[in-house]
Parts: sequence; C-alpha cells; structure tokens
Amino acid sequence: MRDFTEHALSLLPWRLRAENSGAISSRAEELRLRIGRRPTALIDGEERAISSASVTAEDLHLLLEKATGASLHTVSFALREGYLSYRGLRIGVCGQAVIREDGAAALQNVSSVAIRIPHELRGICSEAMHEYGLKGFHSTLLISPPGWGKTTALREIIRRLSEAGRRVCVADERNELSASVGGAAQFDLGPCTDVLIGIPRSEASLILLRGMNPEILAMDEITKEEDAEALLQCCGCGVELLASAHAEDLSSLSRRPVYRKLLEEKLFTYLLLIRRAGTERSYTLCRIPY
Repeated sequence: MRDFTEHALSLLPWRLRAENSGAISSRAEELRLRIGRRPTALIDGEERAISSASVTAEDLHLLLEKATGASLHTVSFALREGYLSYRGLRIGVCGQAVIREDGAAALQNVSSVAIRIPHELRGICSEAMHEYGLKGFHSTLLISPPGWGKTTALREIIRRLSEAGRRVCVADERNELSASVGGAAQFDLGPCTDVLIGIPRSEASLILLRGMNPEILAMDEITKEEDAEALLQCCGCGVELLASAHAEDLSSLSRRPVYRKLLEEKLFTYLLLIRRAGTERSYTLCRIPY
C-alpha cells in the first residue's frame, strides 16, 4: 500500500516541506495550512508545527492547483461538500463564500486547507469480526464522532469479509475507501470486492445492486435523505448493508431525521460503536434494541 503520509506531503510547496522530514510520524492524521501561520500536522490529537515558514496565499494556490490538476475552478464548487478528493486524500477547504447570480455557492480567497491522511490498520475490530464469525454477518452501522476512525474500520471490515469469500460491493463516492488510481485500489479491500467510485452513494448503490450481484453493500458516511432511500431499496432486495454515520451513540443517532428513518425501518441489526481515549480506540459490537 502507498505511504499516504508522503503522498500528502508531496502536495505541499517545497519551501514548506524542507524542514518536515523528521517532524511527521506514521501516526499523523492531518496536515493543516492556514495563511499567516506555520503548517502543522495533527499527531495523537495535537497539532505540531512542521516548518518554521509561514503559509502564504500563494502556497495554498499551488497546493490546490496540484490537487485539482491545474483546474482551480474546481475549488469554487468545494463549498457544496466542504472538501476536494485527490487520490484517496480528503482536502478540506475554507475561505470566503460567495453566492453567484445563479444562486450557486462559490469559494474565493482560500484561507486554510486540511489534508486528511488515511491509514490501513490491519487487525482492528478483531473482536467484532469474531462475533460475525460466530453469528454470521448482518447489516451493521458504524458510528463515532468525526475523525475517530470510521473509514479505517469500515475498510478493514470490508477486507475481512471479502477474504472470507463474501461478495462486497463498495459505493465509494469520494474514493477514500479504495483510493483507486487508474482502476487499481491502493488500499487492500480483499479479493471479492468490487468498487464504484465518483458517483453519489445513492446512485452507485443501485447501480451495484443491478449489475454486480452483491451479498453485502458498503458505503461510507450516510449524510443525505437520498442515501437512506437507496439503502431502503437495497435492503428490500435481500442485500446486507455495511455503512457509517456521524454519531456518538444510539440516542444521538435517533435524534437526526435521516438516521431515525433507518432505525424506524429496522434496517440495521448491529451498531459498531467506536470509542477513543487518547491514542487508543475501542470497537464494541452491539445488537440494536428495537
């Protein structure tokens, strides 16, 4: 698998990279660049400076130009989702929002950028996977607050299920689960996994259902009504589901309309709760008490 830390660093202008070779560890979760401030890396929950140089507007321009293949007009649409995707990296962008004449939002005068660094952690969720081995896989929703490792855990479960011979189809809208380049996934999702990238989750899930005969359909971060509707359709066709959502616990999940509907329809059998204490994460599989 590719080193995504080096991949993220390669986006930085040279003058910001010169001093950081010893400041970044494999535990880095994000790189953050803010105009007028030193660039930092988020390591073990703490931002650490990686260069003595201050970030300029030109630095951010060069970074985004590289990430968008010199198509900077792409940045103007970043506000709709709050990020850009670049070969498995999620790049958050902040700046001045401008409403155009057609009513669409554009982003100008970029002021800061956050590059999230994905990781492949084999062996996590082992107890949960042991439970699946005993009981068989049933539709599961992974939940945690943002940045606590839902995507990493989802990726590992997909790989383990696939290696066990289950056909898993992945609606990878942002190309974060597979980090595919030229059709080849940079993350190992297992031998029985098929991935569709670059299409909204709601559309991709139905395309996969019609064309790829999945046993399990996986997607990251359910956020929209359309995602929920697509999952309801897929579940009605006898497919097990594997997905993630932002929530601290079942109570907070049920207070949000999109997720409440999924719970009311009893779409998921299990919750996988991800907890974090310092640098340690725990994974608890529990049956949803309908």
